[in-house]
Amino acid sequence: MNKLLKPAEHQPPVASEELDSTYQRLRNQVFLGIFIGYAGYYLVRKNFSLAIPHLIEEGFSKSELGFALSGVSIAYGISKFLMGNLSDRSDARKFITIGLVLSALTMILMGIAPFATASIPMMFTLLFFNGWFQGMGWPSSGRVIVHWFSVSERGTRAATWNLAHNVGGGLIGPLAVLGMSLFVDWHSIFYFAGLVAMGTAVASWLLVRDTPQSCGLPAIEQYTGDYPHAFSYDEAHEKEFSAKEIFFEYVLNNRLLWYIAIANAFVYLVRYGVLDWAPAYLSEVKGFSMSGSSWAYFLYEFAGIPGTLLCGYLSDRYFRGRRAPASLVYLFFVLIAVVVYWQNPPGNPLVDNLALITIGFLIYGPVMLIGVHALDLVPKKAAGTAAGLTGLFGYLGGALFANIAMGLIVDRFGWDGGFQVLIASCLAAMAMLLIAWVEENRLAANGE
Repeated sequence: MNKLLKPAEHQPPVASEELDSTYQRLRNQVFLGIFIGYAGYYLVRKNFSLAIPHLIEEGFSKSELGFALSGVSIAYGISKFLMGNLSDRSDARKFITIGLVLSALTMILMGIAPFATASIPMMFTLLFFNGWFQGMGWPSSGRVIVHWFSVSERGTRAATWNLAHNVGGGLIGPLAVLGMSLFVDWHSIFYFAGLVAMGTAVASWLLVRDTPQSCGLPAIEQYTGDYPHAFSYDEAHEKEFSAKEIFFEYVLNNRLLWYIAIANAFVYLVRYGVLDWAPAYLSEVKGFSMSGSSWAYFLYEFAGIPGTLLCGYLSDRYFRGRRAPASLVYLFFVLIAVVVYWQNPPGNPLVDNLALITIGFLIYGPVMLIGVHALDLVPKKAAGTAAGLTGLFGYLGGALFANIAMGLIVDRFGWDGGFQVLIASCLAAMAMLLIAWVEENRLAANGE
């Protein structure tokens, strides 16, 4: 393994009288660090979507831009899986910071270099690199969560941390408006957000620590007495696994992990099918201005904050830790909101915004729960890889289709064809989650 990224070494034990205060202080500190860091990743994740209307004005077609945009999804899906495996064997503090700095620099380059947006191949290449660097954010954050927070509190903590992408993603819109105002240049959609993201990388570096043991503290299971339910925990799980052990002993042979990964592909298709094409759809069909589209983008993302928290609460409180039923309820109402968003006639911006707010409120619940479910199904030293598998399906199966196929479908069949795909995806995601729920109940009944 690259010596630069190797896990932080264990430090001498903290004195017993300082154990509780030190543990609680560092838990809050590292959580704040991964929250700020992951929000920073999203500041430079989807800027290209807001630039699409400007690029269309310069002569590019939706199909071409959809192909360019697919670079992020292709790279991110592969990176989240492969870099997720590397993150399981790396220092989370270094991993999350390096990925964020490289992603921010890529967006700055896209904004300041004329060649960066001059052709589809160049845009695809730079977005591919950005997607690869983006794949370093979730796994390293997941490593921090599973090492610093026990199973019984992980759902709440993960749901709260997951809001970072709503904060970062939602701020893309206002930052684009502010950047345009300051620089009178639509390219500032890229470079202004990149500069802000560099600041969040500094904050993340100052706050994040790798594992409790690297700070002289005991493992979280030993400290809390709270042990996993999905497998039998032992001291061997505190040792670093090899890549082969992670892939073949804990991830690739996990049947439930495959079920939720397939469901994730359809959930992501809906998520990005709506989000990535909202600026173009609202501009072309509903008559929104650039400012109006940016604020609609903002509302979509920030609506996910209460929706995600409520979804996590419902899954824990009313469904007793079962993730699938809460996701099914949410996706049913996503389906209704997508139909309203599609069928609402132009000239009713309030209804469009309310539909987008509703979709944003609901769609991030299933996104979050699938990720938490993946973390719970494997030992913590394999958590990044498990989450990476669901991400691989989500991005290569769902987001990639939303980028490339949605552009092709809309060019050929109009926006009606695109919305029919979104509706079918909602139904398919619900079907896969239902299968996963039934299988979980069968395994539990048989004591497997």
